[in-house]
Amino acid sequence: MNREIRLAARPSGEPALSDFDLAATPVPQLGDGQVLVRNTWMSVDPYMRGRMDDKESYIPPFEIGRPLDGSAVGEVVASRAREIPVGATVVHFAGWREYAAVDAPHATVVDPSLAPAEVYLGVLGTTGLTAYASLTDVAPVRQGDTVFVSAAAGAVGSVAGQLARKLGAARVIGSAGGPVKGGKLVTDFGYDVAIDYRAGSVAEQLRAAAPDGIDVYLDSVGGDHLVAAIDALNVGGRIAMVGAISAYNATEPVPGPANLFTLAAKNATLRGMLINYYLHLFPEWIGKAAGWLADGSLRAETTVAEGLERAPQAFLDVLSGGNVGKMLVKL
Repeated sequence: MNREIRLAARPSGEPALSDFDLAATPVPQLGDGQVLVRNTWMSVDPYMRGRMDDKESYIPPFEIGRPLDGSAVGEVVASRAREIPVGATVVHFAGWREYAAVDAPHATVVDPSLAPAEVYLGVLGTTGLTAYASLTDVAPVRQGDTVFVSAAAGAVGSVAGQLARKLGAARVIGSAGGPVKGGKLVTDFGYDVAIDYRAGSVAEQLRAAAPDGIDVYLDSVGGDHLVAAIDALNVGGRIAMVGAISAYNATEPVPGPANLFTLAAKNATLRGMLINYYLHLFPEWIGKAAGWLADGSLRAETTVAEGLERAPQAFLDVLSGGNVGKMLVKL
């Protein structure tokens, strides 16, 4: 038998465990050109909250009564696709289940000797690539820049701090919740200063940490973080808008920052970042990141939940900031 997590109900505001169902189904049968993957690791990510709502977006919403999906990695245990043999390790998008029948073009074979399989869902996956594309293309870091990153202890932020340093930033500031996460930003993730957004005004703490302003902001939070970053931005500054987790559970439209027009006076840019447009950079990123992982100059941090049945709680924990680094579920 196969087990899968299904969407039971669409939440209003903050999701609850009752919005998910654990169901048992037969192991899927293969068609021509498909592989059967026994998933070993799966990812839960903040963007999935938007897919729980029945709204048009860049990716279809989850369907009630149907299994959720998302990035996963696993072992091919049966194949009707000549190009992917049994025993291969593949990354695909049919997570939230133990077994998946995947069309061969949608399964990417990865090398587990280069890095453990689960790393392809984090540093060597789309979260690592998001940090890389954001800081090299969307809001490129230049030598001597001051860089600010929100959700700095999360999957993208924990890579972004280290990467900003490699790209020549003179000062790297990160925002996270609580002193434990703040400590890890400085000791493990390449940050000079940690802002604790739970301890007081983000704007005031940012002014103290960057009295001469900031040049680059990687935004995964929105809200007060984005307002503070716009105020602190130097002339010619650059913002990469990756996410807005502060608004994901909102039940009414969230107003934009009142200081948005300040960007014009500062000749600054705020540019949206959707990873789908940067997948062509994967070979470049993996080539660099794998070497940095091997020599120890890039740290991959994970928070792991054990068992498919723990996936809903792991997802809720991501939305509430209960992870350090990439949140993964080990199946």
